[in-house]
Formats: sequence, C-alpha cells, structure tokens
Amino acid sequence: MQSDKQAENRKKTKRKAGRRPAGPFDLCDNETYRDWRAAKLAASPASVSELVVEISDLATPGEAERAALISLCRKANMAIYTSRPSQTGDGRVRDDLRSFARALGLHRVERHRSAADDGIVAIEVAGDGSRKGYIPYSDRPLSWHTDGYYNGPADRIGALVLHCVREADEGGESGLLDPEIAYIRLRDENPDFIAAFMHAEAMTIPANVEDNGKVRAPSTGPVFAVDPRTGKLNMRYSARGRNIVWRDDPDTLAAVHFLASILANGDRYIFRHKFAPGQGLICNNVLHNRTGFKNPAALSGRGNRLLYRLRYPERIAGTG
Repeated sequence: MQSDKQAENRKKTKRKAGRRPAGPFDLCDNETYRDWRAAKLAASPASVSELVVEISDLATPGEAERAALISLCRKANMAIYTSRPSQTGDGRVRDDLRSFARALGLHRVERHRSAADDGIVAIEVAGDGSRKGYIPYSDRPLSWHTDGYYNGPADRIGALVLHCVREADEGGESGLLDPEIAYIRLRDENPDFIAAFMHAEAMTIPANVEDNGKVRAPSTGPVFAVDPRTGKLNMRYSARGRNIVWRDDPDTLAAVHFLASILANGDRYIFRHKFAPGQGLICNNVLHNRTGFKNPAALSGRGNRLLYRLRYPERIAGTG
C-alpha cells in the first residue's frame, strides 16, 4: 500500500491545483482508502457459491430475492441467479429478462449493433452476418475484459445481464473478478499504477472498419474512472493483445503487466463458473472471461451454446 509520505505529497499537489480529496478512489485520501479497503475485503464473498441467489420467477423476483441480489452487488458488484429454464419458447425468455432487469433498476438497454429490436444480443457461434469474425460469437477463448471497453467515456457500460439458454457440451466456463478488487491489487502494489490507469489517454482502441464499410471511430480513455455523481468506480479494460494501444509510459505499461499477471495466475477473489440453462449473471460490469468450448450439436441434439446479453449505462439499483 502507498506510504503516508506518498499520500501527503499527492495532497500537496492537489491543494496547489485547488482540488480536495474525494473518497477511497482518490490517491490523496489514504485514510479513507484504508478504511474502505478493509470493509471491502471483509465483505467480499469467499467462494462462487456465496454469489448464487435462487429466483422462483425470473420475470418478477420476490422482494427477498431482489434484496439478496442487490446486497451481493453492493459487496461484490455481481450476483449469479438461478431460475427454472424456460419451457415456453424464446419470446417468453426475452420478455422475462427485460422484466428481471427492470426489477433491478435497469431500464435504458443499450442499442448494440448486434442486438435485436428488444436490445438483447444473442451470444452464440455466428457463421455469417455482421457478427462473423468477432471472438464473442465464436467458440474460441474470450480474454479478460469489461463490456463495452471499445466505447468512448461517454458511452460506458454500467451494468449487464448475461443469461444462459443453452450450455456447451464441453468448456465455456466463465471467470469473474470485481473491478474494485483489481483496483485494490494495483493500488497496493504501486499507487502510480492507479494514476496511470486514470489518465485520460491510458487506453486506445483503434478505429475498426467492418466488411460493409461502416467505421467505428477510435476510442481513447482511462481504465479507471470515478462517476462524479455517485463516487463509484467504473473500469474499461481488455487483456487482448491485438488492436489495443496502451499509453507509452513506464507506469502504464508496468500496470498493464501487473494486472495481466494477476488475471493469468489467479487471485482468491477470481471466481469461476459454468452457467447452466436458467442461470445468469447480473453485475455492475465486472471483469470476465470465457474458456473455449465445443458445440457438438449434431451429437447432443440440444442446439449450440446460447446466452442472451443485455447492457445498460446505469448501475444496478441500490448500488450507487
């Protein structure tokens, strides 16, 4: 953790600039950070089983179920729900998911390029169309990331729901890590890593030209940002090795290496789970990855792996 001398030097710098410490994510406020850190680690779940909440009716979670989900999202920024797999068809599942999200305070669903009219994106192997060639729509491993890392700072993803309709026969396990834990690991190692990741030009996603000629503009912004209205932390990150440009300074590159080593080598707060039909993740855009998988649909007769995803700019109700 940073020394009191480091913190005092940062305070002097900010006083000269006319700014005041603003809570646990302010590098000047070492005392508040220590208190927040201790409470955060004490409250964080110790195993993936502690993240699970059973939901009797996905469309209308009961008050106790809703409270349990919100409590977990306050502690860990995520919860895993388990519900009865739908037997009434695709349309009912999609309607239920929208209702479930609304019950948790999520209303402004993102209109993603791959979404249907209801804002839901089908995460499945795509052999053609606009999704072809993108790793989320393949059976290949998906590296650690937060959703929407290619968006600009004004279009950050605050929360998402990821619901399993069909699982793969082999593989397809998810890794999950609370961004606030990643922040703690980085700040404890070297506070300069946080300063580097909060720089406005820390990470750039270059422009992307699709097969139809449509261009997605380059996106530059910080990895960590604090919402000025709520004081909550948002993370924008990808561990991909291609099509990403890190700010070329020693602290940024060292921070990238340190975080990558944590994600590769493990941490007690990294949870792993293979979602079964009817299960899903609701979270404040946590770090996640996915192992590769096999889809022997011709042998199983169940159809290929399918998850539905909804993304929102706001955070889950009751979590800031």
